[in-house]
Parts: sequence; structure tokens; C-alpha cells
Amino acid sequence: MSKLILGIESSCDETAVAVVEAGRKEIASVIHSQISEHAPWGGVVPEIASRSHLDQILPVLDRCLEEAQLELTDLAGIAVTTKPGLIGSLLVGVGAAKGLALATDLPLVGVDHIEAHVYAAAMDLPAPPYPAIALVVSGGHTALYLAEGPLSMKPLASTLDDAAGEAFDKVAHMLGLSYPGGPSIAKLAPKGDPRAIPFPRYRPKDGSIGFSFSGLKTAVLYHLRGGDALAATPAPEDIVDAANVAASFQEAVVDALVKMTLRAAQDNHLDQVLVAGGVGCNQRLREVFAAASEPDGIETHFPPPNRCTDNAVMIAGLGWHLFEAGRAADLDLDASPR
Repeated sequence: MSKLILGIESSCDETAVAVVEAGRKEIASVIHSQISEHAPWGGVVPEIASRSHLDQILPVLDRCLEEAQLELTDLAGIAVTTKPGLIGSLLVGVGAAKGLALATDLPLVGVDHIEAHVYAAAMDLPAPPYPAIALVVSGGHTALYLAEGPLSMKPLASTLDDAAGEAFDKVAHMLGLSYPGGPSIAKLAPKGDPRAIPFPRYRPKDGSIGFSFSGLKTAVLYHLRGGDALAATPAPEDIVDAANVAASFQEAVVDALVKMTLRAAQDNHLDQVLVAGGVGCNQRLREVFAAASEPDGIETHFPPPNRCTDNAVMIAGLGWHLFEAGRAADLDLDASPR
């Protein structure tokens, strides 16, 4: 009996299709990135994203099956991202998955994008890491969960405003760096001093766990304006300490993410941490997590970089567990932005 699951991901600005065997072995993965289409706007434009998905979904599907040397009849089921994300983008993927399921009589399952990101961090580990604290950190999400298993996640805390990845994009724009902001700031930061500018770290007044990055973003803006909130923001070529700003901003974000996550692990008496999402590619974040978690005997696990950003391998991988749990969906499966 086939153990091959086809995964489809279209929640934001990547059109992705993958085939995974038994939830773990990647057979093929194809991703069409829309970065060049959104770069002129400094962020994802929902209408552009959904139109691009419409153009790319079938070519990407065909390339994936060709790479895997498979026919649709070789599959055991189809998994597709249904939430959360841009509704127009999600509907393209869900519509394609339902059409394939109807045409082939293959079972269908809907996958939560956030749960799939967490699964990506556990997918290649030799033993299940559960229970664990999961940090999902990307352009659209910054939140902590108690992951009791691949299909059981309980929310613990989330950002009050901007996601960390969104803050990276906005600060990069202030500095005149290219989109997406995370890689641009990470490239510039090693040229600066991470202690040069004491940017603030959010700490909830009630002592709880949480995140907030709007104040940090504003602090960067005021610094660039020379401390005068009403002054004009300087042109990027006039910023003399851009590398120090990038390094100090990145350090503030990393510091907040690491401290809150490890505190959640300690509060819940857990020694396993899963870090998922696009910001998980950040090398400084990986370094600080490794250094900070080791003294307390906490193991921190990251996916490989190509599975930190949106991909369909994580969708097909988690989809296998959903099929095994008997959670197949009907053809009235729908998408949800939340």
C-alpha cells in the first residue's frame, strides 16, 4: 500500500508542491517563489500573490510529479494548507487539491500551516521530541505553543503587534535594504556592533510570556531621526551607522525570542524546543539559542533552512499523520485566513 502523500502549500507567496513518504522521507519538492514579484512593493501584495498562484500551481505540480517520477495514481492521498494565510492564495491551493481529489478519488486532508511549520522542525529527528515548546517565528507569525505531539498544539503566547519577520522587513526598508528584510539585515549585521545601540526589549509588566516588536521598530525609526520623533527620516545613503543599527536591531529581536522561549520551556519543565518559520534561517538566532539553552540542558531543534520558509514538504509530512489519525476531509473542505 502506498505511503506517498502529495502536499500543496499556497498560504502566502510561495507556490509549493511536494511528495513525502510515510511523513518523513522527501521524494520531491518544487517551490515557485514570488519574491521578485513583491519586492518593488516592499512586502506581499495579496492580489499579486493569488494571481501568481493561479499561474503557477499546475506547472509546479507537473514539475514535482516529474521530479518524483510518479503518477497521481501512485499516491495515497493529498494534503493541502487550509489555514492560516491570505485567503485568495489559500483558495487556489485548496481548489487545486479538491480538483485532484475529485478526479482521482484520492482522500483529501486539510493541514494547519502553523502546525506544519512545527512539524518541519521535528521531521528529521531520530526520535519524537514531544512534549516540546514550539516557537513559530516568521513574517506573519510570532507565537509560542506547547507541542504535545504532531497533531496537538496548545497556544501559550503570541506577539501583541508585529511579527518578528515583519519587523525585519520594516527596519530593512528604513535602511534601504532589499526585500525580504531578514536576509538583508542578517547580511549587514556582522559588519556592525550588536551592542552599539541599546534598543529596547519588550517585557510584559505582569511577568507573563509574550512578544511585541512595534516599540523596537519605533525605537529604530527615532534613532535614525537623531532622537527627534518629528524629524524627517534620512535617506538610506545618509545613514552613517547602518551596520550598527542592523546588528543592534537583530540582537534585540534574537534576545527577545530566545529568552521568552527558554523561559516557557523552564516554566513547563520541558527540555525540548522546536523553532520553526522563516526567521529560523537567521544564523544569529541559531547561535544564541545553542549557547543559551545548553547550560540548562535544553535541546533546541531547527529545520534545515529550506524547510524554515514556506514549503510543501512540511504539509505532506504532517498530512501523513492526519491520514493515519483518520482525519480525512470531504470535498466541502474550505480555507480560512485565521
